[in-house]
Amino acid sequence: MRPNNFRRLNERQVSELVVASRDGSEISTVFQTGELIEAPNWTPDGKWLIYNADGRLFRISPDGSDGPHRINTTPVEDLNNDHVIAPDGKSIFVSSNDTHLYRCPIEGGVPVKISNDQDPARLFTYYLHGISPDGETLAYVGYERGSGKTVTRICTIPSSGGADIELSDGSCAVDGPEYSADGKWVYFNSEAAATQPGHAQIFRMLNDGSGVEQLTHDERVNWFPHAAPDGTMFVYISFPSGTLGHPADKEVIIRTMNPDGSNKRDIDTFNGGQGTINVTSWSPDSSRFAYVRYPMLD
Repeated sequence: MRPNNFRRLNERQVSELVVASRDGSEISTVFQTGELIEAPNWTPDGKWLIYNADGRLFRISPDGSDGPHRINTTPVEDLNNDHVIAPDGKSIFVSSNDTHLYRCPIEGGVPVKISNDQDPARLFTYYLHGISPDGETLAYVGYERGSGKTVTRICTIPSSGGADIELSDGSCAVDGPEYSADGKWVYFNSEAAATQPGHAQIFRMLNDGSGVEQLTHDERVNWFPHAAPDGTMFVYISFPSGTLGHPADKEVIIRTMNPDGSNKRDIDTFNGGQGTINVTSWSPDSSRFAYVRYPMLD
C-alpha cells in the first residue's frame, strides 16, 4: 500500500516546470499540471528532466514535447524530492520516506538500498543532495531526532554503500550539501551565522569538512546551492526574511552567483519554495537550469 501523506497543491494552484537560461534572459514554462511536481534533475545526456510526484519519479523532455513518462521504482514508491543522477547517466540515487537511500537504474528497475541501518533510538533519516563528480561519493543531510531535539549534519557515504562520514558537528542547522564541479568543495546552507532562528546563508567547505567559508550575507534566507557543470556559476533559492526552513508557498527568488559568492543576480521571482529547486537541475552544457513554480490561477 502506498502512503497518502504527500503534500498536495491548493485549490486553483498549478505546478509549472520552468527552464531558464543562465543569465535569465530566456525563461519558459515547458509543462504545466494540476498535480504537485517537484525537484527536476537534468540527465547528463541532455535528453530528459526527471522530477518526483506522489512518491514516484517521472521524466519529460526539456521542451515538454515528450512525456511525462513514469520511471518504475517499485516496490519503493514513497520517494521524496531528494534525488541525484550519477555522472555516467546510468543510475539515479533517491531518498525514500522510509529514511533510506537507494540506487535505481535510470530507465527504472528495482532499487538497491545503499544506506546503513541506524540505531532506532536515533530516529535517523538520510536526505540526499549531492554526488561527487567522479560518482563515488554521495553527500546527504543526516537528520536525527532521538535526543529530543532535531540535529542535522552534513555527511557523506560511498555511492556503492559503506561507512557514513560526518563533515559537520551538528551544532547548527544545515542542509543542501552539493559538490563543486571540481569536487574540491561542498556547498551547503547553514544557520551557523544566524542572528535569528531560520536565517540560513550559503556556505562552502573543503570536501573533508575543513576550511568553512560564508558566501552570502543578506537579510533573506538562502538555500540549496547548485553547481553548473562547467564550474563557473551556482544557482540557489532565496526565501523572505524570517522564513523557517524551506516551506512551500513563499515569494522566492531564484538567484545565481559566482563560486566565491560574488556577482549575485536575480533570475526569477514567484510563488514557490519546497520542491522548487531542491536538487541540481543544470543542463549538461551549463547553459540552462530547471525549476518549478507554484502559481495560483485567476
